[in-house]
Amino acid sequence: MFFSRKSAARDSSPPRKRITPPIIAAAAAVLVAGSVLGWRATQAQKEEKKPDAPVVLEFTPSDVTLVEKREVTRSISVSGSLAPLVQTTVKSRVAGELSKVFVKEGDTVAAGQVLAQVETADLQARLDAQVAALEEAKARYAIAEKNRVNNAALLRQKFISQNAFDTTLSVHDAAAATVHSAEAQLRIAQKAMSDATIRAPFAGIVSRKLANAGEKVGIDSPLFALVDLTVMEIEAPAPASEIPSIKVGQPVRFRVDGFGDREFDGHVERINPQADANSRAITIYVSVPNRDGALKGGMFAKGDVLVDRTAPSTVIPSNAVRDEAGQTFVYTIEKGKIARRPVKLGLAEAQGGFVEVKQGLEEGLTVVSIRATGLKVGSPAEVKAKAIPAAELKKG
Repeated sequence: MFFSRKSAARDSSPPRKRITPPIIAAAAAVLVAGSVLGWRATQAQKEEKKPDAPVVLEFTPSDVTLVEKREVTRSISVSGSLAPLVQTTVKSRVAGELSKVFVKEGDTVAAGQVLAQVETADLQARLDAQVAALEEAKARYAIAEKNRVNNAALLRQKFISQNAFDTTLSVHDAAAATVHSAEAQLRIAQKAMSDATIRAPFAGIVSRKLANAGEKVGIDSPLFALVDLTVMEIEAPAPASEIPSIKVGQPVRFRVDGFGDREFDGHVERINPQADANSRAITIYVSVPNRDGALKGGMFAKGDVLVDRTAPSTVIPSNAVRDEAGQTFVYTIEKGKIARRPVKLGLAEAQGGFVEVKQGLEEGLTVVSIRATGLKVGSPAEVKAKAIPAAELKKG
C-alpha cells in the first residue's frame, strides 16, 4: 500500500487541544467572585474605620419653652353653687281669696309692681266701719271738750265743785282716748286694704309662682319666689389651714359650667367664723357682679382665690422641672446641644402651671418642657421651629 507524502506529514504532527465553552464560563465566574469578595472586604475595612454618626434630637415648638419674666400668683381653689344675694318669698299679709295674679315664672318686675290682688270686699267693709267709729269718737270728744271748757269757767266762778269738774275732765280724757283708738283701728283697716294688693318688694325676676287666682290664702301664705340676679354669691368651703391666707376683699376668678372658657370675677365678701363640724372646712362667701344676668341660681362654679403675687420674675412651666438625687434641675438647649441646669424654685402658680425660678436660668433660654426620658448632656438637639414663650402656652 502506498501513501502520499502530504498525508504522511500531516499524520505525523502532534494533535491540537480545543477549549470548550463550559470551561470558559467557569473561569469567568471564579474571577467575578474573587472581585466581589475583594470589594466586600475593602468595604468592611472602611466601615470598621468609620465612626457612628451622632443622632440629632429634634423638638417641636410645643416640646420646649422660652424662659420669660412675668408675675406669679398663688391661689386657693374653691368651688360652690351660685345663688342670688337678694331673694325672698313674697307672702300674703291678709286672708282672703286671690282674685287676680298678674305675673308668672321668668317675668321681670320692678320694685313696687303689683303681682296679685286679694279680694277686698270684706276688707272694705271693715275699713268703712272703722271710719264710722272714728267719726263717732270725734263727735263724743267734741261734746266732752265743750263740757270741759264750760265747767272750767263755772269752777272759776265757784258754781260747781272741784269733784264735779274732775268728773267732767275724766269724761273728756276718755273721749280723747277713744278717738286715738279709733284712729289706730282705722290705720289697721287701711293697711289691711293696702296689703290686699301684693307688690314686689324689690326689682327682680319671678322664679316661682306658688298660688293661682281663685285660691283661698291665709296670712303668711307663700305666693311668689322673687330673686335679684344683679349680684350673685358663691358659698365655697375652704380648708381651715388656708383661712389665714384668705382676707375679705381678695379677688376671685372662676369659671361656670356651660360657659366654656369665659371667666368671671368676684371678691371675698365674708368669712364664716366657725368651721363645719363634719368636714372641718370654713365657708367663704364670694360676691359676684352679674349685671348682664348671665349667671343663674344653682349653677356650679369653680375658681381660685388670689392670695399672693410676686413681682415680674423668671418663670417656666412646672412640668419642665425635674428632681433627681435630691437635686432640682431642668434640661435646656444651648448652642445646639442638651444642657442641664440646676435651679432654685420659688412660688408656684397651680392654675397656670408655672413656677418661679429664683436662680439658675436667664430670660430667653430654651427649656425642654416635655417629660422626655433618656436625655443626655451634650447630645445634639434642635428645634424645628421657634419655641413658644411660657405665657403663650396657656393661651394655646
